[in-house]
Amino acid sequence: MIDSHLHAVAVAGQSIWSDQISRAMLDSGELARRIGADAVTGVTSNPTIFANAITGSDDYDRPLAELAARGASVEEIYAHLVTADIRDACDVLRPVFDATEGRDGFVSVEVSPELAHDTEATVAEAREWSKRVDRPNLLIKVPATPAGIPAITRLIGEGISVNVTLIFSVERYREVMDAYLTGLETFRQIGGDLGGVASVASFFVSRMDTEVDRRLTEIGTPEALALRGEAAVANARVAYDEFLATFRGSRWRALADAGARIQRPLWASTSTKNPDYRDTLYVDTLVAPHTVNTMPLATIDAYQDHGPAKPRIVGPEEIAAARTTLDRLEAVGIDYGDVTATLEREGVDKFVASYRGLIADLTEKRAALGG
Repeated sequence: MIDSHLHAVAVAGQSIWSDQISRAMLDSGELARRIGADAVTGVTSNPTIFANAITGSDDYDRPLAELAARGASVEEIYAHLVTADIRDACDVLRPVFDATEGRDGFVSVEVSPELAHDTEATVAEAREWSKRVDRPNLLIKVPATPAGIPAITRLIGEGISVNVTLIFSVERYREVMDAYLTGLETFRQIGGDLGGVASVASFFVSRMDTEVDRRLTEIGTPEALALRGEAAVANARVAYDEFLATFRGSRWRALADAGARIQRPLWASTSTKNPDYRDTLYVDTLVAPHTVNTMPLATIDAYQDHGPAKPRIVGPEEIAAARTTLDRLEAVGIDYGDVTATLEREGVDKFVASYRGLIADLTEKRAALGG
């Protein structure tokens, strides 16, 4: 039975994940409540989310003080606080994971963004997070940087489930899918259980419009201005078409026959940044089978309140129109490659800044507590 607008989205084949986690959400039972009320079947996190949760409240002060009193380093405190939240979230979502036979119910934790350009260090830290959390429904977030791509292949090849993050371009997305398939082929060769490996590919949405709209405004022609607010959805829809092509191909079928799970596209950064755009823009335009949309709580609430009760599913017509939109953007002077390279660089830089800010705040709190 469909209980809400988001349940209708779930029936259409898209999973709803919360792009937000905190100790308060866990202790109050809010995450558990949203599983039923809002069709939430997963959680994603990143350094910015934890920075907001830890530095924006006193919910973590008690364990922080206890760790400081024992002489724990700032890095150990960070790992302990994050591990506790991720592990508890995994446990809350474990019934979803079990009920869907491992298709859903995942929680994501990200390797340090400072390692985004270091393959070996990324692999090593991902292994540590996998051991530290020790839950079957954990995804390790690895950025889709040039150094991240081989790390993804190696981790999947070891049977470690991965959430590939910070994808902006269709070309990079193709590399991500290839990395996943190559990793599965490696894991199969060593006798691994392909059914125990999961992955999503996090394609960032709203930031595309933010950057492209800025450039369109600078160009200033009527043709350019008419395309504002069109790039992000078009980019994601074309990426979905690439997903369909890859996971209908013979290479994938051979792996699927051996028990492999599809790597679903995940729409990330789906809160609307421009107040002139409707707050459900990056949800109701991207409903499609075998996808995930991870939303902050405010976006979840907005869709429940006034999102379409019967969402339109992305199909061939929408995909064809999306390709036309990207062509039009190029024709008015938008350099797609430069836009996506800029967004990738800025995405890494923003997460690094959040991580460093969090470490600095923990350092201050540790000192104040006598650590």
